[in-house]
Amino acid sequence: MVSCTFAGHREIFALDIERQIKTVIEGILPEDNTFVFYSGDMGEFDKMCSSAVRSIKRCHPKLDISLVAVLPYMMNSVNTNRDYYETYFDDILIPAELADVHYKAAISRRNQWLVDHSDYLIAYVYRDFGGAYTTLNYAARHGKEIINLANHCK
Repeated sequence: MVSCTFAGHREIFALDIERQIKTVIEGILPEDNTFVFYSGDMGEFDKMCSSAVRSIKRCHPKLDISLVAVLPYMMNSVNTNRDYYETYFDDILIPAELADVHYKAAISRRNQWLVDHSDYLIAYVYRDFGGAYTTLNYAARHGKEIINLANHCK
């Protein structure tokens, strides 16, 4: 099984980024037949990545591809937007390790969990601050394979 997560700033200004995301994911597919893509589902980049995974699932129906929303804590939006989560994700996960984490630290700890449980990090990080930048550095320190699409858009 190959696992992958995403990290990017909330706003995306690059053109054609979703095509680039699909190209990167297609490049990973020859590695296995089973894939898990984790999404924090918090910003524009996460939404684009989730859309790309759903598109690739349709193009490769024989592959076992799962898209999992990983939330830092239980959010009211899961109840109020239940159709969204049930339609767009194969599963919703709140890691047990986050149960006792203060909500102000939960997103950072969730991002670390995402990296810890992934082989790849597909990123769009163009600023040297913020949660996406911190996640990218965490992945680098832990030897994860990182593809930062912001490096290809300059």
